[in-house]
Amino acid sequence: MVGTAELAFRWHGGRLSVNFTATLGKRGGQAFERLRDPGDLARWFREAGMAAGPPKVSARDLVQARELREALYGLFTAPDADLDVVNRWATRPAPGGRLERQAGQLTLHPPETDVRDMFSALARDGAALVTGPLASRIRECGRDDCWLLFVDESRAANRRWCSMETCGARTKMARYRTPDQNRP
Repeated sequence: MVGTAELAFRWHGGRLSVNFTATLGKRGGQAFERLRDPGDLARWFREAGMAAGPPKVSARDLVQARELREALYGLFTAPDADLDVVNRWATRPAPGGRLERQAGQLTLHPPETDVRDMFSALARDGAALVTGPLASRIRECGRDDCWLLFVDESRAANRRWCSMETCGARTKMARYRTPDQNRP
């Protein structure tokens, strides 16, 4: 049984597209779904800052979200990943804003976006990441029971954990508590 804490979204990836891959938990172990229903996907978009209000999400949108998530994960982890899904979303035209004149000044209003626009933004973010200067810094957490991805933006390029506060601290504490086998 997956607890409430495990179902909370993870935001340690450093990029929206990388954070989106964390909506599937424990990939290398007993995997579990954080996007269980359309409401979970709507909540992810709100928490990610991609939607001001609750977007309308259908069951079909949820299926497409999971498909895009897995395509992005493959893009970040497998050199021979299938690019079709990411390309299908990344090549969609981005919605434009709307100019309006108010009290003699022009104001640019952000575009109205729907779920498909948000999928497109995630796919474009992932494509920009793997073709940009941080492409070689996409990493998997070094903790044995965590498979989250993150972008290592540390100056020394030696970040090991998705989060120092969680996985890093737990790993160091476990190491501290384990008796040193080399001591007399």
